[in-house]
Amino acid sequence: MIITVASFKGGVGKTTTAIHLAAFLQNDAETLLIDADPNRSALAWANRGTLPFAVTDEWQAGDYLPDEGHVVIDTPARPDPEDLAMLAEACDVLVLPTTPDVLSLDVLALMVAYLEPLAIQNYRVLLTMMPPSRRIAAALRPLLESIQPRQFDHSIRRYAAYQKAAQQGQVVSAVKVAKAAEAWYDYVTIGQELLLKFGG
Repeated sequence: MIITVASFKGGVGKTTTAIHLAAFLQNDAETLLIDADPNRSALAWANRGTLPFAVTDEWQAGDYLPDEGHVVIDTPARPDPEDLAMLAEACDVLVLPTTPDVLSLDVLALMVAYLEPLAIQNYRVLLTMMPPSRRIAAALRPLLESIQPRQFDHSIRRYAAYQKAAQQGQVVSAVKVAKAAEAWYDYVTIGQELLLKFGG
């Protein structure tokens, strides 16, 4: 399965999502994370510690591609519409992370507006950095419904454990801080949904 993580906006958890989806998928089959973002954030994360899967840039990916298994691609921020269409067509699922704020949702709406006329349907919206209050989350529903994207059934809650994982170069499940297990569980639910809906 090929999973591409893309966003028109920085700071929405794109690299964190790529890292943790790759970690989950590694438990299912050999997984490669391709860091195609010029910032090389995923490679920097990997170089600070140890990750349970291979990480490479797009130029060396051919040397690491698994014969069978999964590939996760962390893309540059703000791909142009043509690149976005090509990314969607070249993968099994295009994951669009967004934070739950009006500015990010506006940018998400722009991405969806590019995809819909092209009849691209293999994308899923992932809400990240969700606040713990259910009331705040519920207040976002009208905004999300106005965009009518295809959303994951679950979302990623906001935890400081992800920052510690990035600092240590590990997956959040490997760090010894409060809420690390809960943070990992959020990505497990997303990974399970990906395998169920796109893995066959």
